[in-house]
Amino acid sequence: MLQGGLQPEAQTDRGELHTAPKNAYKQEDSHCISSPPASAAPLATACSRSLSQSRLRYVNLGFFLSLASNGSFDPSFRLLRTVLALAFSDASAVLAKGGLTVRQAATVQKTGLPGSWQYQGCITEGNGKRVWKYQIINQNTNTATSCLTQCQKFGYQAAGLEYGSECFCGDAVDIAAAGSTPAPETECGVTCSGDSRYLCGGGSRLSWYLWKGTTPLYVWNYPTGVNAGRYEMLIGGVCIPLLTTSGVNGKYTFVEKFGTGTPNSTGVYELDVSQTGNPSAAWRTMHVKTDVFCSASVTLPDKVGRQINIGGWSGDSTFGIRLYWPDGSPGVPGVNDWQENVNELKLQRGRWYPSAMVMTNGSILVVGGETGSNAPAQPNLEILPRPAGAGVFYCDWLQRTDPYNLYPFLAVLPSGGIFVGYYNEARILDPVTFNTIKTLPNMPGAVNNPGAGRTYPLEGSAMILPQYAPFTAPLGILICGGSTIGAAIALDNCVSSQPEAANNAWTLERMPSQRVMPCMTALPDGTYMILNGAYQGAAGFGLGTGPNRNAVLYDPSKPVNQRMSVMANTTIARLYHSEAILMQDGRVLVSGSDPQDGKNPQEYRVEVFVPPYLLQGRARPSFTIANKDWGYGASIPITVRLNGGGTTRVSMLGAESSTHGNTMGQRTLFPAVSCSGTTCTITTPPNKNVCPPGWYQLFLLDGPTPSISTWVRIGGDPAGLGNWPPGPTFKKPGV
Repeated sequence: MLQGGLQPEAQTDRGELHTAPKNAYKQEDSHCISSPPASAAPLATACSRSLSQSRLRYVNLGFFLSLASNGSFDPSFRLLRTVLALAFSDASAVLAKGGLTVRQAATVQKTGLPGSWQYQGCITEGNGKRVWKYQIINQNTNTATSCLTQCQKFGYQAAGLEYGSECFCGDAVDIAAAGSTPAPETECGVTCSGDSRYLCGGGSRLSWYLWKGTTPLYVWNYPTGVNAGRYEMLIGGVCIPLLTTSGVNGKYTFVEKFGTGTPNSTGVYELDVSQTGNPSAAWRTMHVKTDVFCSASVTLPDKVGRQINIGGWSGDSTFGIRLYWPDGSPGVPGVNDWQENVNELKLQRGRWYPSAMVMTNGSILVVGGETGSNAPAQPNLEILPRPAGAGVFYCDWLQRTDPYNLYPFLAVLPSGGIFVGYYNEARILDPVTFNTIKTLPNMPGAVNNPGAGRTYPLEGSAMILPQYAPFTAPLGILICGGSTIGAAIALDNCVSSQPEAANNAWTLERMPSQRVMPCMTALPDGTYMILNGAYQGAAGFGLGTGPNRNAVLYDPSKPVNQRMSVMANTTIARLYHSEAILMQDGRVLVSGSDPQDGKNPQEYRVEVFVPPYLLQGRARPSFTIANKDWGYGASIPITVRLNGGGTTRVSMLGAESSTHGNTMGQRTLFPAVSCSGTTCTITTPPNKNVCPPGWYQLFLLDGPTPSISTWVRIGGDPAGLGNWPPGPTFKKPGV
């Protein structure tokens, strides 16, 4: 008779032992039972191998109870319990003070699973590497249900449990790739740390599950031929740009480090793509006076579309405000240059890695940054032109999340509020007081690390999703890629949200590959290109590894988790300080890369990505327009030439500046259009909250095929920037 007898199941803090019918063990293991050692630790070391190999089904429980009663289990009880849990599997007995409780043996959980998961079996870990790299350790809460739920949430269709307390997420194809093989079920015999009724793998053994739903957790499309688009070389470069801007003069501004960059650099160059056959004519040398390294740019809503560049690397350059009046036209050289005078015009606070945005009142909002190169945070925002008596507005949320919030993502919302995305947080600001109106849920990060971030130096990329007439739907924000703090594991997902929605949440979609330092640009058909970046690491010199040369097309018109298509590859590594912006002919201008990693070159060559809509053999539509200066809610006639390619649409895409994954000024709108014969009438967006004042590329689409764009301005110059800034240094176009 066992000491204390058999008792009903009761709560215990002593763990469990597995038992089975008497004499059901190997003869060679009898010494581990009949002649047990004097304490728990020798038992664990002397008998664990024998017990595990024989899968012993009976044990002298009186011996263990005697150990329990005299305290011999401590501190070795945890090790002993692990050894015995691995050795026995038919039934369980729980040691309690004064007795023994018998329970049903632990089994693999096959029913009551979340979603459409199914148990597949026990497998080995790989040959020298794990089957799945995403590991979640839950010492006290690991179960199949919790593990599968987390993997499902992040789009992984395979999951495994190991050592009782570990959860792994990945894909079924990883099993063969790692060299994993099936293992006997008896080798997956460790109970789950969160529920001892079930087994969660074993030592280097995985209990694995597969998503078997009729609807996959993700569908990636793999178009071929012209449907995958293609990269083409455009021209050899003269600089390594860290920022590019599309100019209203039909040319493209390349801003690079000045003073800390290439010897003899002047800091800025302008590219005329109509002259790519004659590089000396294609590139125009321009000049800045201070170092624009990691500055911000937007296009002003004044009547000539001046470009403004803000901030810089150190000293006076961090206070810098530089202006350029675009002139000339494709094939016609310009003569204007950048203007700058820190004694006449400067920021209130020095800023390195700031963001900028045109507000609904036409002023320029400047947010965040650091006080200089790798210096303390600049946790505030300011307005240009500076309102009378106004200082800077302190932002505790920027102070708290420094240094992971640089180049924050900004957007005007249809309510008039200002969306700010920074690190893994987001909020809506009042456009007058800049107080927080609404704090949004944190952005999801990695499946095993909620602390991953999306802004520099963890650097993902953000886009405003398309707005469609009548512009009553909430605005959407899309953010793709990023990385984790410390280990710098690049993210393999995009998140999207409607910040103004009542029950705001982030929708997560898995990407075909990991990507940090991506660039994104909007296309005229309402889709988005994701390009450039690295498979691992973080943003910065030498911090990204494994160039991601694949382009991905994101189509928000498709169902969630079916929106991504794996497109063509480039042969060029585009890492830190690479850019992508939309051209007027619908191609994507791809440039830059300054990794300084000793492996990949500093990249001067300029490419274009040609989307499928330009490779289908369809003739382009075209249009002419007389009125290029629009008000809100107006009717604008255009004369069109269509080719019967399908539905006629028009799109408006904001003037953009691309740097560090932040495309400042980007916005996509599809206003209402009606056509009769060769005349179409566009109804312009209704107000400044839906469509902030500024310059937009206007495209006509005939089915999928876009025209060459024409620049139009909407909303005028409400802040009177045409008369700003004061002082003789700066040429002003007037209002």
